[in-house]
Amino acid sequence: MSGKKYAQSEKKFDRDAVYSPVEALALVKQMATAKFDETVDMAVRLGVDPRKADQMIRGTVALPSGTGKDVRIAVFAAGEAANEAREAGADIVGADDLAAQIEAGKMDFDLAIATPDMMPLVGRLGRVLGPRGLMPNPKTGTVTTDVGRAVTEFKGGRVEYRTDRYGNVHVPLGKVSFEPTALEANFRAVIDELQRAKPAASKGRYLRKLTVSSTMGPGVNLDLNRLKPEIV
Repeated sequence: MSGKKYAQSEKKFDRDAVYSPVEALALVKQMATAKFDETVDMAVRLGVDPRKADQMIRGTVALPSGTGKDVRIAVFAAGEAANEAREAGADIVGADDLAAQIEAGKMDFDLAIATPDMMPLVGRLGRVLGPRGLMPNPKTGTVTTDVGRAVTEFKGGRVEYRTDRYGNVHVPLGKVSFEPTALEANFRAVIDELQRAKPAASKGRYLRKLTVSSTMGPGVNLDLNRLKPEIV
C-alpha cells in the first residue's frame, strides 16, 4: 500500500482504541485497498519467556474456513508412503532426488512433510530448511507415518504456529475476500488453540496483546476483555 492509501486507512479508525473481534475484522476488510486479495494476519503477544524450553509454543491449528491459499507441499517419502502423498495432492514427492533439488537451491514449496525413516536424510538439510521455517517437526505433525492425511489436512487449512524470540505468534486467518463469519470462525479456532497450548510455566496474563491486519493495512488492536463470541 502506498503511503497515501495507508494514511487514508489509518483515518478510518482510532489506532489507540481497542475493538471486539467482529469490529476489528470488519475494519481490516474495510481498510484493505490493495489490488490483490490481501491476507488477514493475526499477531498475539503471549506472556511466555521463549528463551525457556518449557514456555516455547509450537503446534498446528485447523482453520475451519481454510486459508484461501494454495499451499505447495513437498513430501520426503518412498514406496507406498510416497504414493499416498501423491494421491493426496502433494506437489513434490521424493527422497534423495528431492534433497538434491533443495541443496541446489530449488525450494518451490511452502511446507515440508517427512516420514520418520526419512529424517536422517532431511536432517542433513537443516541448515537450508531451518532458517526458512521449513524443517519437518513431529510437534507440528509434519513428521508422520500418515503422510496422506497430513497432506490433506495442510491443503485443507491446517497451519503451523510458533512463538518467535519475543514471545509473539503470527497466524494467517484467511483472505480479505472471506465473509466476516468465516474470518471470525478462523479467529476463534486460533484463540482456542493458543489457550489450549498455554504452558504450565506461564505466569500472569497469558494473552498480552492482540492485533489483526491485512497484508498492506495497519494493525487493529483487540480488546482482550471482549474476545468471547458476541451474543446477537
